Order: sequence, then C-alpha cells, then structure tokens
Amino acid sequence: MRLFNPVKHIPNTLSLINLLFGCLSIVSSFEGNLLLAGYFILFAAVFDYLDGFAARLLKAYSPLGKELDSLSDLVSFGVAPSVIVFHLLKDALALAPEQGFTNGNVILAIPFLIAAFSALRLAIFNIDTRQTTSFIGLPTPANAIFIVGVVLGLNSPYKVWFEVLTTSPVAIIAMVLVLSALLVAPIPMFSLKVKKNDMGIGLWKQILLLVVSVIAILLMGLASVALIILVYVLLSIVNNVFVRFKKR
Repeated sequence: MRLFNPVKHIPNTLSLINLLFGCLSIVSSFEGNLLLAGYFILFAAVFDYLDGFAARLLKAYSPLGKELDSLSDLVSFGVAPSVIVFHLLKDALALAPEQGFTNGNVILAIPFLIAAFSALRLAIFNIDTRQTTSFIGLPTPANAIFIVGVVLGLNSPYKVWFEVLTTSPVAIIAMVLVLSALLVAPIPMFSLKVKKNDMGIGLWKQILLLVVSVIAILLMGLASVALIILVYVLLSIVNNVFVRFKKR
C-alpha cells in the first residue's frame, strides 16, 4: 500500500501560496492600493522560486506540480499585473480626455493582453523541451516584476521618471504591447540557474546582472526592479549575439 508522503507535496503547497498572493494582489488593485498589489506580486515571485527550488531539492517532480505551477503563475504574473495596468490606464484616461480616446471600455481591455500572452507563454513553456535550462521569450515573473517596478517607482523619489510611462494612455498601451510581444518573442533569455557547463566565463551575464542589481538597489531601492528587468533583457540579447558569433 502506498503511504501518503507530505514531503512530496511541499512544492505544491508553495505554488498554492504563490497563487494566493496573486489573488490578494488582484483584490488590492481593485481596492485602489496598487503599491500593496505590487508587493503581493513580489511575495508571489518568492514562492514561485521556492516551489521550484523545493521540487529540485526533494526530487518531488510531478505532472500535478507542473500544471499547478503554471496555473499559479498565470494568476500571479498574468492576471494580477494586468489588473494593475488596467487601473493605471483607467487613471491615465481620466486625466487625458483630450487625447481622443472615446471608447474607453474597449481601450481598458488592452491591459489584459498581458494575461492572454502570459497564458500562451506558459503553455509554450510546458511543451517546449528547449526551455529546460533557459528561456525563450521573457519569463512571466520577470514581466510582472517589471510592472511592479513601475508601481514602486511611482511611489519613490524617482517618480518623475516613471510618470513618463503612466500618465499617457499611449505610453501605457505601448508598454502593454511591448511586454506582451516579449513574452512570446523567439528570443533566448538566460536563466539565473548556474549550470556546470557555464562555470567560469560562461557566468559573465549572471555576474554582471547581479552587480548591476546590487548597485541599482543600493541607489534606488526596490524602485530599481524595472531597470533590472530591462538590463536582463539587454544582457540576454547581447549574449545571443556572442553565442552566434562563436558558432561562426
């Protein structure tokens, strides 16, 4: 008789906590507290990392865990950030009626492209064997953290920089379209997991990202996370150029 092994369900429990934080983020957004909504997404990201770490540590891989992880990520890193952007766009439309957006209800559906493309991104990830040690397209947590970074930036001494992205409906819509495209773009993105083959010079991109992240956080605090995600994307593109050059 097979005995119930609670240890094997630790990763699934962590995935469910990730999902719960995503739900709390959505509730906070609709209550008008976008800052708290952003923090809940960051908490969800921590548990998203922990569920994968626990699965590897305990060798507790299962089809259930894989699906549960994806469903949790869709809520926390697809729907929750879409709701945040929905409120940012709603506020921007109210402040800029002169920009000619007459059908506000249709325009307000645009932020949910992030949720739709996140679902597509996660589905592709689950069946793409090339993404076991790296990513193709921007990972959904990174995409969500960029949006959180914008919200944190709006509540920081550097808010003027971030208002460029959030006071204009056109800028917000452009941000949504770019982020949605990056989710499914055929651009290899490096993983933060260290592989044996990457030891030494192969770790340059992870080390550089770590150095930039530490400096940015020391200078700007958590308001720097959007900048860190931008650096991650740029480093991934530069790394792809190096890899193609080496293959010639």
